[in-house]
Amino acid sequence: MAKVPAAAVAASGLIGGYAVARWTRKRPLGGAALAAAGTVAAYEWNRQAGPRAAAGLTTAYLAAFAGSHPLAKKIGAWPAVFAVAGGMAAASWAVTRRAA
Repeated sequence: MAKVPAAAVAASGLIGGYAVARWTRKRPLGGAALAAAGTVAAYEWNRQAGPRAAAGLTTAYLAAFAGSHPLAKKIGAWPAVFAVAGGMAAASWAVTRRAA
């Protein structure tokens, strides 16, 4: 089985969660997608970098989700989602790469 980097899972969770919520018009479905990807990413962060890194990155993941909302009012919804997803992917990559 191919291993998918936690950075890609986290970024996909932010993008996918928004996409599901927008296209189904059911925000709880988007939240479920966001939570599922966040859970997988947190498991990988813990496995690769330990519990402190996992806690920090999980907090960053939630902050990225929350931060995308006010950012969307300034730059638009999709640009905001892509911006926070990119930032989250970069943070995840930096922390897990450093731990390896």
